[in-house]
Amino acid sequence: MAATPSSNSASSAHDSHDFPPLTRDLAFPKSDIRVHLKDHYNTKVYTSGSPVKGEVTIVTKRDVHFDSIQIVLIGNTKASFDGMSFPQEITHTFLKMVMPVPESTYPLPKVLETGGTYTIPFNFVIPSQLTINACNHKRLSDQLQDHHVLLPPSMGGGWEKDDMAPRMTRVEYSIKARVLRETVSSTGPRPENTAIKKTRIMEGTRNIQVLPSTPEEPPLNITPKDRLYSMTKSKTLRKSFILSTKLGKITAVAHQPSAAVISSDGNSLVSRPTMRVSLTFDPENPSHIASPPQITGVSGKVTAHTFFSSGTISDFPNLGEQWNTPYVTDRRGQFFTSVSLPPISAVPEVSWTQKMRNQRRDSGYGTESSSSPVVGKDKQKSPVYLTSTVDIPISLPTDKKTFVPTFHGCIASRVYTLSLSLNMAMALEKSKKRSSGGTRVNLTVPLQVAVEQPGAAVAGGLGQELPSFEEAQADEHLRPRVIQVMSEELREEVQRGRDSWMGGGGGGVSSQNTGSSSSNASSGTDGLPGYGDGVVAGQDNEQGQEQEEDRLPGYGEVGGSGRWRRVVVEAPC
Repeated sequence: MAATPSSNSASSAHDSHDFPPLTRDLAFPKSDIRVHLKDHYNTKVYTSGSPVKGEVTIVTKRDVHFDSIQIVLIGNTKASFDGMSFPQEITHTFLKMVMPVPESTYPLPKVLETGGTYTIPFNFVIPSQLTINACNHKRLSDQLQDHHVLLPPSMGGGWEKDDMAPRMTRVEYSIKARVLRETVSSTGPRPENTAIKKTRIMEGTRNIQVLPSTPEEPPLNITPKDRLYSMTKSKTLRKSFILSTKLGKITAVAHQPSAAVISSDGNSLVSRPTMRVSLTFDPENPSHIASPPQITGVSGKVTAHTFFSSGTISDFPNLGEQWNTPYVTDRRGQFFTSVSLPPISAVPEVSWTQKMRNQRRDSGYGTESSSSPVVGKDKQKSPVYLTSTVDIPISLPTDKKTFVPTFHGCIASRVYTLSLSLNMAMALEKSKKRSSGGTRVNLTVPLQVAVEQPGAAVAGGLGQELPSFEEAQADEHLRPRVIQVMSEELREEVQRGRDSWMGGGGGGVSSQNTGSSSSNASSGTDGLPGYGDGVVAGQDNEQGQEQEEDRLPGYGEVGGSGRWRRVVVEAPC
């Protein structure tokens, strides 16, 4: 901590006067503490692995006695609710990184002198995820914790463009510098019943915007209970109006698109998702197959859903009916707003494929029910139906809105839904024009918004990304092992120990050759220490050799190879 004292000539000028200062504010001037960031600008966005460097500047106007100086990077989620008399605000601190300030940098005595300027440098790195202790509340699924330990994005303020967040929910990141003074208070009659209370006598704050990198999640398992989504829709096609002749039924099944990946600054779309829709047309009459329906127009919108709660969230709020369950102790809120997609000019052309409907064959042993003629609606049903698949490219209006990534936190969540409207109409057989009648098929699917992964290494400047937990397990599983033959001295020592335990008696070593006639073979063991029983392996020759084992340790035999044998050493009970 560098200190630069200023001149005291101004104070000496007042010594020649006998009257007090003109204003009372000069008797207790206020010191100043500020946080300065290096290479920072108002629209700068930090992501996972980004360094946050700067310095804290303290300018004192009077002597300040202190005990410690603290510089922290804090992440908070805030949810507010309107109460009967006053609003209620819940704050959840999910991130707190403290930069240690060595005691050697403090002045002795610990006093910030009047007129001094002190600077303390700091350096943080935005982590890729939180520690597992950041989410220790009750959950209905273990998968939810994997989402709760991911960093949420900044939300609810600070963005140039609207991030579609309500005023009731905010996610904030800030650098705080504090000058603390410690006081000892008694908590009981005994001398050891004391507690140290830290009081903030000075504090400076600087907010930053964070868009952490997020991986693409697998598609959701949508069930009929998930009322937020509508993956399948069927509509009836008619000639012109509601009471006109039926032409057939169109069924559309939507598939969840891939994630929409935005840049690390949130200003552009890096990867555009594509929504695949499977279409099935059941004609009312086989003659309608000659002029199948086509897509005449596509429109859509993206809806941002923000969930927040006064207590911890124990399940995914966008799935099932748990979020709307009445008679819960926590106060919950849901806010949604929509933005239209850019016009989709290239309307996909539908290429239909004819398929035959499965019909029951007469086995020759017909019964009265199987030989009876088809009556009712099945009599008019066409034996041929049409299927097709279309891909619709999706583009997000990043020039109008800020799309923060999808996240699930302990008291707040943000998800997106993609709604598409397909205008379908039949083509007239003779004129090849669209009929005046038509229908609109509306589909709503989940859409994940992710942030691109940083190109550089996340931690320590290693030059490469750290392996995942699954990759580390695979490397450990495939690491070569070396099985060494047992020496003759060790074999005799094991034999003497077993005979001593059994009182001089007991069986010997029983060997079983799995594919060789040689009896003078060396063997090695990697069993548990202190126990003679184990699976040992060696080559079927006179001289023992070291063999690499690339399977799980403790399993040396290979069945059917003819080169390995299994030796079992009997152990006492």
